[in-house]
Amino acid sequence: MKRILYGFFLIGFATGCQVNGGAQQEATATHPNIIVINMDDLGYGDIGAYGATALQTPNIDRLAEGGVRFTNGYATSATCTPSRFALLTGVYPWRNENARILPGTAPLLIDTAQLTLPKMLKEAGYHTGVVGKWHLGLGAGNANWNERITPGPNEVGFDYSFIMAATQDRVPTVYIEDGSTVGLDPKDPIFVSYETNFEGEPTGLDHPELLKLKWHHGHNNSIVNGIPRIGFMKGGTAAHWKDEEMADTFLAKARAYITEHKEKPFFLYYAMQQPHVPRTPHPRFAGTTGLGSRGDAIAEADWCVGQLLELLDDENLLEHTLIVFTSDNGPVVNDGYQDEAVEKLGNHTPSGPFRGGKYSLYEGGVRIPFIVYWKGTVSPKVSDALVCQVDLLASFGKLTGSTVSTGDSEDYMDVLLGRSNAGRTSLILEASARTALRHGNWVMIPPYDGPAINKQVNIELGNNTEYQLFDIKSDPGQQRNVAKQQQDTLKKLVTEFQRIRGTDQGRHVKPLVLQ
Repeated sequence: MKRILYGFFLIGFATGCQVNGGAQQEATATHPNIIVINMDDLGYGDIGAYGATALQTPNIDRLAEGGVRFTNGYATSATCTPSRFALLTGVYPWRNENARILPGTAPLLIDTAQLTLPKMLKEAGYHTGVVGKWHLGLGAGNANWNERITPGPNEVGFDYSFIMAATQDRVPTVYIEDGSTVGLDPKDPIFVSYETNFEGEPTGLDHPELLKLKWHHGHNNSIVNGIPRIGFMKGGTAAHWKDEEMADTFLAKARAYITEHKEKPFFLYYAMQQPHVPRTPHPRFAGTTGLGSRGDAIAEADWCVGQLLELLDDENLLEHTLIVFTSDNGPVVNDGYQDEAVEKLGNHTPSGPFRGGKYSLYEGGVRIPFIVYWKGTVSPKVSDALVCQVDLLASFGKLTGSTVSTGDSEDYMDVLLGRSNAGRTSLILEASARTALRHGNWVMIPPYDGPAINKQVNIELGNNTEYQLFDIKSDPGQQRNVAKQQQDTLKKLVTEFQRIRGTDQGRHVKPLVLQ
């Protein structure tokens, strides 16, 4: 009788395990942990999976080899603030006239009443966190860095935030955790200005002998850790970050967040600072690539990705975690410091086969690495489907059961998971308030005033007095402008562009005149 009862117990226990296991599998299928790894100025050609040979990125390549590697993945914009705005709000940045590269003293760009990706996921039961670069403004502008700064990430949907306010080359050079400056000594308050220096404070322009990293252009204001910055800052010495430890600091916070919130679904926006200037890899990585500090910073970032994957594996979370790896915009080599990035570039091509780079309307400014990895759910493949970061909000909404919509963000969850190749048909691209259209295999760039090349960074901007039309399937490097030969196609694309963008394009030079 005992054996019979024990047998019933085992059958019941096994059945219960099957039921519970099935429920867990169903929950994971609809509410996986979500991690968005957003690099800073990483180009299409900067990683091995996208063709780099002079630079080794084994951990990022692991994501690509085990997931969906998109060859037509886009940021909305060729600069950071607009791109990040679109990723988190699901709204084209050109709809917000303030979505430009912001100073460290800018007010919060995202309205606290606005729908955001973390808000939507919170409603679906997720804990939400952001670690790394913010650059979307804080407070009402000109924040008091010595008190709690609000509104910020916590007021637009993030339960936890550990960020830098703007960029590594801009003041204030301090970390901010849940609205408060980390490590601040109240007896040494922080003062910040982007207009005038504070009396007695040295600058990179006046005191080059204090610099361990010399400026090339635009970075000659306050000196912190021997590095001249954009903007002026006084005080807060104990709170200053150590540039060479920044990657380790953000990684430690990201890992701690995962460990602390592993028992329920979480969304982590891991906004890495590499390889944006100033490139300050830890001494462990300095000199390891032979490509200068930019290459070393990318190697460091790849190691950070590996450490994150190792933690997820150790915690048995890889099969329960959807990872998106991408970059905020295309690459730039010389972006303001004399760091030997140009001199040691060699045969490495950060933009891959594409023309232009950061700041540019050409493909190099907006077409970026875009990888989706979910062990056991996503089958490895290379996809040519057209996808964009603006669609993460609607797509994750579909996955988690939300029906929210912004109008601009569209559901392409099946495409992101590799189950469909039916990506976007049309996409508006932006660079410094100028906009263009990707439609099918065509890219149409309206005529714009302005220089053809930004000589400081040596990047073609896409400005031209005539319409530009490229078939980027046959001409990915955009070397053949076929606008005059393809008048009917050009007319159709201008009509589509105006349907989405409207007829007032601001800096748009002239209407289309067919010849």
